Amino acid sequence: MSRAVVTVQHLTKRFGMETVLNDVSLTLTEGHIHGIIGRNGSGKTVLMKCICGFLRPTKGVVTVFDRVIGKDCDFAPRTGMLIETPGFLPHETGMHNLLWLARLGTNATKERVKALIQRVGLDPSLRKPVSQYSLGMRQRLGIAQALLDDPALLVLDEPMNGLDKQGVVSIRELLLSLKAQGKTILLASHFAQDIDALCDTVHEMDQGVLLAMNSSEKHRRVSPPSLDKANSAR
Repeated sequence: MSRAVVTVQHLTKRFGMETVLNDVSLTLTEGHIHGIIGRNGSGKTVLMKCICGFLRPTKGVVTVFDRVIGKDCDFAPRTGMLIETPGFLPHETGMHNLLWLARLGTNATKERVKALIQRVGLDPSLRKPVSQYSLGMRQRLGIAQALLDDPALLVLDEPMNGLDKQGVVSIRELLLSLKAQGKTILLASHFAQDIDALCDTVHEMDQGVLLAMNSSEKHRRVSPPSLDKANSAR
């Protein structure tokens, strides 16, 4: 039986008078890909930020690898994350950005950085600054950044955003290979194909409430992607 990597217990998050998360409980088991769907503003990103330690709950407890966030540690241990827009030094190349991050506290070598950039479909020798990257290229670089320290848990908020069709296929293959290595992944996506192809469990977030979904509910409630929303990753 797979052990629990993340346990969220009766989590509530308020901003002023607004309740963004309402008594959310969730368990993420080891070696699986767990999906969350929901409209913009439903609370998905806030939940991810609470799990990672970027936001503190109003009520409730978040435990990651048996450590309580905000008590035993400030941020989720052994966790790589891509939440909202990745922040990079705009005038540096992708390679230089990741090398800077590696020097700031990961164990990633130059060889690992180069291999990760190649693995997400970018060219480590590209001299173009990140300010000139397309949205899809930034997403690829953000995924590489999340993998820098070989995390056991990945928290990914819309990782396919901006990718072209081939990019989506390659990132799906990457995520499935990471799952095969025993890594645990929490994935938020608007795209039905991502959920169908990747996720072992699916929850829906609606107005701050999280509900588990069965297979029939999943197919009925996840909207298909719009091809015109996908930006080409050049």
